[in-house]
Amino acid sequence: MKFPYGMSDFYKLITEDYFYVDRTDRIPLIEELGDQLLFLRPRRFGKSLLLSMLENYYDVAKAGEFARLFGHLAIGQNPTPRHNQYFVMRWDFSMVAAYGSADEIAQALHRHVNSRIQDFAIYYQHLLPHAIEIHPTDALVSFQSALTAVRQTPYKLYLLIDEYDNFANELAMGGQPTGKQRYDALLRGEGALKTLFKAVKGAASGFGLDRAFITGVSPIVLSDLTSGYNVSETISVQPEFNDLCGFREEEIATTLRQIAAACRWPDERAAEALEMARTFYNGYRFTTTTAEPVYNSTLALYFFKHFQRTCGYPEDMLDSNLAMDRGKITYIASLPGGGQMILDIVNGEPLVTLSRLADRFGVEDMLTVVKDAPFMASFLYYFGVLTFGGRTPTGKLILSIPNLVARKLYVERIQDLLLPDKRAQDEGRQVVDRFLMTGDLGPVCDFVEQRYFKVFDNRDYHWVNELTVKTAFLTLLFNDIAYIMDSEPALERTYADLTMIVRPEMRQYQLPDVLFEFKYVALSDAGLTGEQARNLTTADVQALPPVQTRLAEARGQLTGYRQVLQQRYGERLRLRSYAVVALGFDRLAWEEV
Repeated sequence: MKFPYGMSDFYKLITEDYFYVDRTDRIPLIEELGDQLLFLRPRRFGKSLLLSMLENYYDVAKAGEFARLFGHLAIGQNPTPRHNQYFVMRWDFSMVAAYGSADEIAQALHRHVNSRIQDFAIYYQHLLPHAIEIHPTDALVSFQSALTAVRQTPYKLYLLIDEYDNFANELAMGGQPTGKQRYDALLRGEGALKTLFKAVKGAASGFGLDRAFITGVSPIVLSDLTSGYNVSETISVQPEFNDLCGFREEEIATTLRQIAAACRWPDERAAEALEMARTFYNGYRFTTTTAEPVYNSTLALYFFKHFQRTCGYPEDMLDSNLAMDRGKITYIASLPGGGQMILDIVNGEPLVTLSRLADRFGVEDMLTVVKDAPFMASFLYYFGVLTFGGRTPTGKLILSIPNLVARKLYVERIQDLLLPDKRAQDEGRQVVDRFLMTGDLGPVCDFVEQRYFKVFDNRDYHWVNELTVKTAFLTLLFNDIAYIMDSEPALERTYADLTMIVRPEMRQYQLPDVLFEFKYVALSDAGLTGEQARNLTTADVQALPPVQTRLAEARGQLTGYRQVLQQRYGERLRLRSYAVVALGFDRLAWEEV
């Protein structure tokens, strides 16, 4: 199979027989929902390919190729009357630079729109009654000239705008006063971007523009456009469009079986490949109703391509092209209360809940000092590092980390929060390497006491208990190259605090599977002050009655978890299990079970 990793050209995919997952069955519904639609999804989810598919479907100049392009797809069996009935113009704002002064950015915007209009004029010259005049510095004048030419034909214009918020997001995320000034100049009053969208709105009032389909990541820019463009309908959370971009599990499974068969893998290894993909890539839900989670399409193609080429899995399951999403987590972590929210998200308690997803927040919200939890959670949802995870008993929306590659981004940020010294991070990695070789958890506990517990005294991290200790160990031990790291995996309706299961292809090395159970004893329950606890020997800490009680509880739980894991993984499991008890945030006691 030819996997179109990084490609978004529908025409090339179809005519050169690349892998393509058909979503053309949604075209009739898209037509029914409105004339000007906004569709939001995280980066690298296939939005550009979706626009390219719509472009090829509606393009009047490709009417003669309809059967070739769509005959074998769902829409080809029952096309709508609108197919191949439009002039199609496409703008891509990811190509507009977000640096320089407001005037320079505005000029870049005009240059981009002008270049697209010029391409439009050349492409459709055989169907247009006269040439389109391109104004060198004013794309609005060029746009009006294009509309004038279109109105003199039997057809109308379909406008596709890709990444409408891209360069504006870059400005807003910068967080600098000059960034806000430049952003305001583009969107306030008669700013260039606001004026451009006002022209789009006006063109739809009988001046040649019939339909517009806009994609982006967040509603930030839409909020600031206000009256400049208040006619679009957002279809992002419609249940029917949950998988409009992204792959369903049955599509992933079918493809993996085909690759596994070509690699001459037995059925059980094909199932193993699906489990790997599910763990690292599945879990995105874009509707508040019950829906099957979907896979990020770019990550899936990355996995497919590597699997087919090597008959093995990528070493780094996080495609580097998506690694830049860690910047969004860094942005939230930099806000007042943001570090605590990142810790809470990874802990899983308290749950991240919302009455409703914020769908209108502008650059003022991005750049003002105070951010509330709903803003931060909504922001992380739009950028794909949180997703809908159900509802609470009272009906609130739950947002959760979708999968292991997203969890890695959080873990990396928490490492920087709790251990900003890079030399200390290197020391921590060396301590973990020794633990995996020897099974001696003592040096790991010493490192956590000496490095992490000092950070927990910081008043910014107010919600701390055994879950926070678990997070410290998770961030220190995290290694998705060798392990499937899972915080609280379901084990027959019970939950272990942390499991480290060796990845299938890494079992050739001398790596143990590891299971942890964490407990917490408050200093007051032990009748100690922090200074007294720090002065105790390791043996004295271990012998404290409250610590012994909690160690016994952990031992009992670990016994049950071990049995479940042994049944699941069989003889291949090389399991070591540990009970760890924190005495306040000063000392640790542990034992191997």
